[in-house]
Parts: sequence; structure tokens; C-alpha cells
Amino acid sequence: MSGANFILLINLSVAGLLAASFMAIAIHDVGRAAARWLAFGYLLGMAYSAIEFSIPAFTDARLPVVAAFAVFLGATIAFNGGLARKYGVEPPWLPMLLFLVATTMAVYFVQDLPRQSLVRMMAYQLPYAVMQFVGLAIVWSSRQGPAHLDRILMAVLAASGLQFASKPFIAHALGGWGANPQAYLQSSYALVSQSLGTVFALALALLMLAILVRDVLAEVTSKSETDTLSRLLNRGGFTRHAELAVLGAMRQGVPVALVIADLDHFKSVNDSFGHASGDRVIETFAGFLREAAAGHHVAGRIGGEEFAIMLPGTNLAAARLFAEGTRSAFSALPINGLPADNRCTASFGVAELHPSEDFTDLMRRADQALYQAKNAGRDCVRISAGPADNWSSAGMDGRAIPGEM
Repeated sequence: MSGANFILLINLSVAGLLAASFMAIAIHDVGRAAARWLAFGYLLGMAYSAIEFSIPAFTDARLPVVAAFAVFLGATIAFNGGLARKYGVEPPWLPMLLFLVATTMAVYFVQDLPRQSLVRMMAYQLPYAVMQFVGLAIVWSSRQGPAHLDRILMAVLAASGLQFASKPFIAHALGGWGANPQAYLQSSYALVSQSLGTVFALALALLMLAILVRDVLAEVTSKSETDTLSRLLNRGGFTRHAELAVLGAMRQGVPVALVIADLDHFKSVNDSFGHASGDRVIETFAGFLREAAAGHHVAGRIGGEEFAIMLPGTNLAAARLFAEGTRSAFSALPINGLPADNRCTASFGVAELHPSEDFTDLMRRADQALYQAKNAGRDCVRISAGPADNWSSAGMDGRAIPGEM
């Protein structure tokens, strides 16, 4: 058995394993459509390897050669479909399928050219390069911001496209790709070509597997950290993200503030109007927090009716204004299921991180400020001026009162 035949058998086996791996990922909601298309692409890769392996058995190899080309190009199109589904881009199915038909016809007719003709070789290899660059364009145009793995994927797609484009010249340098299709697998070029194909196919597949697994794990983590009712982070999720925000703010040398809010008289809402109405109060307040928070803020429901929001890049004065605005706006919101004249309110505690503190210290001071707000009659904001517990106050209407900072 020649080296190229051996590589083909490896390709056949590896393509089957990769197809099975992508189908295993397809059982998850995250990336299901992408994984199915990728699995289909590698199944076509198996078919391509089988056709290539069978070519020496044909007296007239024109049709199997054209079939192998079409199947492999179809595999790259399916791969691009998976990329498009993964990266939220509309797959360019019609242009890719028209390209498949046109290039397959071209490959059929160039079989009449001399076997070592550069045009014939380029007609066979350049369409693969084009499809790799289409995949690169799909990832590049993604609405998602590319992460480290995504950038590596783009680099490998570019390199793969270039290796396909260079194959006609590699074949020329190595003395051609066999005197006839039957002799192809015995040529030095076949060994190089199949080896390059294996390396890039594996690299692309492993990168996509890593990216899809990354997304599945991120989704699982997100669900485990999300409160179902409010759709904000739960206490564990908030703590993790808030600690990261504190570390980031400390590294950048920017202020970071924490606001803790507690819904006033929440038990009486449940007792008077039922738990469904209480749930709507939580949903309304959480929705207001989501709308008020910027993308870099961290908001969570850390207790039954207690909420927290971390504000990186925000000092104490700005955080107090945020709390006052939230308090005032929420108290004016009607709640579905409650009487029209009934309004819900919330109390707020605010603290800014001191250089000598960590997240736990900040949380404690903000919680103490909230306790002060509750004792002051609720529906108000209290702030902690610093670790020395020097309290300042803001009244219900937001005006300064004696002793305020």
C-alpha cells in the first residue's frame, strides 16, 4: 500500500470520528444547527476518501474524478454552512451551490486537457481555496465579536485556502500528479497533497469542536448562574462576575461602586395580592435594572427581593445618582396585577470600593447602607462614605439633608 493510500484510509477514519463528534455536540441546543452541518460535511469527507481510494479500479476515471471533486467541494460548502449557523450569518447557499455546479462542469471538461496542464490542476484546486476564503469571510462578518479561538480559526482558514491555491505549483515541482488518475495515488504529490489535507481538515475540525464545546460550556454556566424569574444573575453568578469586575477596575485604576436594593414591604404584596403579583413586581424591577444597566455593569438578584448591581468605572456620586434615578422611576411604575393606585418602592445602599478593600468588604458596607435606608423609613438611598462607616444620606426626594456628604 502506498503512503497516499495509507493517508486516505486515515482520512476516512478521522472524518468518521469527527462526524460522530459533531453529532454528539448536536444533541445540545447551543450550536445544534452548526454541529449538524459540520457533521454532514465530514460525512461527505468520508465519501470523498472512499471515491479517491476506488479510482484505480476504474478504466475510465473521468466520472469518479469529477464525483470526488464535487463531493469534496460539497463538504467545504457544508462546512461553511456550519460556520454560518455558528456565527449568526445567513448562509450563502444559492451562490455556493451555483459555484458547485459551475466548477463541477468545468472540472468535467478540463479532463480533456493534458494531465499536467496547469489550467487543469487549477480548475481542480482553486474552487476549494475559494470555499475556504468564503468560510473566512463568514467568520469575519460575524455579528459576534471574535474571541481568541475564532481568530485562530480565521488564520487556519486563510492558510488552508492558500495551500489549496498552491497545490498546482506543488504538483508541478514534484513532477506532476501521476500519468493518469489510476497512478495518482502512487505519486509523490499525492502523499504531500493528502497529508496537507489531513493536517488542515483536522486543524479546522478540532478548532470548531473547541469553539462549539466552549459555547456549550458557556451556556451551561450561564444557565447555572441565572435566576429564572428575574433573568438576572443569581447570587453565585453575581458574586463571580462582580469579583471579576472589581479585579478589572483595580487593574485599570478606575473606581467601582456597588448598589444594593431591596423591595419595600414585599411580603405584604404577596400576602395581599398573591405570589403571582409578587413575581410580577420582581420581574418589573429586574427588567428596569436590565434596561438601566450598561453593558459592562453586573446586575443580579441576590435574595428573594434583594438585588445588586456593580458599576465599574463609576464613583460614589455617580452611583448615588444611579440609585436615586432607579428609586424614583421604579416608584412611579404601575405593576400589572396590582391596583392602579398602588405603587411599589425600593430602598438602596451604595458604596464605592476603597483601595484597602476587597469585594466582600464592599458588599458589607453597601449592605449596611441598605440597612440604614430601611431604618430611615424606606424608599430612600443611603451611602457609605468609606471603610470608617461614615454614613451619608439622601432623602426620598433626593435633596441633601444635614450631615450629607
